[in-house]
Amino acid sequence: MSDPVKINRGLKGVYFERSGVSDIDGAKGELTYRGYSIHDLATHATFEEVCYLLINGELPTQAELKEFDAALKAARELPPQVWEIIRACKDGHPMDVLRTAVSALAALEPASREVSEEAFIRNGTRLISQVPMIIAAHEAIRNGRDPVEADPSLSHAANWLWMLKGEKPSDDAARLADVDFILHAEHGSNASSFAARVTVGTDANLHGAIVTALSTLAGPAHGGAAEDVMKMVHEIGSPDKAADYVKAKRAAREPVTGFGHRVYRAEDPRARHMREGVRKLGEEMGAPEWYEILQAVVEAMKPYSRHGLNVNVDFYSGVIYQLHGIPMDLYVPIFAIGRMPGWIVQCVEQIRSNILIRPLTVYNGPETRDWIPLEQR
Repeated sequence: MSDPVKINRGLKGVYFERSGVSDIDGAKGELTYRGYSIHDLATHATFEEVCYLLINGELPTQAELKEFDAALKAARELPPQVWEIIRACKDGHPMDVLRTAVSALAALEPASREVSEEAFIRNGTRLISQVPMIIAAHEAIRNGRDPVEADPSLSHAANWLWMLKGEKPSDDAARLADVDFILHAEHGSNASSFAARVTVGTDANLHGAIVTALSTLAGPAHGGAAEDVMKMVHEIGSPDKAADYVKAKRAAREPVTGFGHRVYRAEDPRARHMREGVRKLGEEMGAPEWYEILQAVVEAMKPYSRHGLNVNVDFYSGVIYQLHGIPMDLYVPIFAIGRMPGWIVQCVEQIRSNILIRPLTVYNGPETRDWIPLEQR
């Protein structure tokens, strides 16, 4: 017998709320933050400006940006206990360490337990700066080094590379990291953002929602694409082998990593801004072959674009991280650095008109049955 209601598995196509943050047109391949095209933001804005825009709804004036940037830089510190927690968990996966450290911050910083729109913005601003510190500190500690102290003279993206690698990045490398964060900053009701909103719906605090988001992002079906692309590039090995690789994947009805998206039917509008950056960084780092392999895969996949299998943003991100010598298990944590403002503003929107998110399931188990005593079973 058919179900009396329509089931939308995965909530696909279901609208659960209104949002004034990002607008995605999957058919046209367009994305805007607060009405601004992702192309304008990726070309002209800094990550700090985009954070302010997403959280506050408007681009900052010079004075507003100066104040916001000062707040971000002032938050580049962690309680001493967090360093000890990182050391105790140093052999764990970076996403597990990050999630544990953010959860610890909720216990160590009393202000994090406040639940209000103002508290979410204040605590969220602090977390934007603390998350990259946690990731960089863990990378240093697990490799037997002391964590690198934050540099208040550097931008958010440049300081991240400085803390991670212990050397000042070039202007081009810092800008590419900045653009990477901008492109990942917000993307509607994706799995981790929705999970964060579900948590806020219970009147939980922001740190609890961010822990939920991190747990959701850690799943390979959500945050693992950049790492999978890099594994694919290593498997292909050289540009001349790309066509055969794609042909074999398609013949086996297996997906080619980095192509296709749950939302976009046209090319992911974020991808083009990473493409040129990968080419330039590859030349700067003396490793142009990575870009050449990627482009050979794109060329081999062109016949399938009519089926919606177009390149997505994560197709290029992994190679950027590879060129910086960043371990693959840090790719998803880097995604989290960029997504922080998106998670925060989604939580802010949720709390403004909060409601418990409680969808229904259609029961399809046994009919009502009589109890059988244990000795009769």
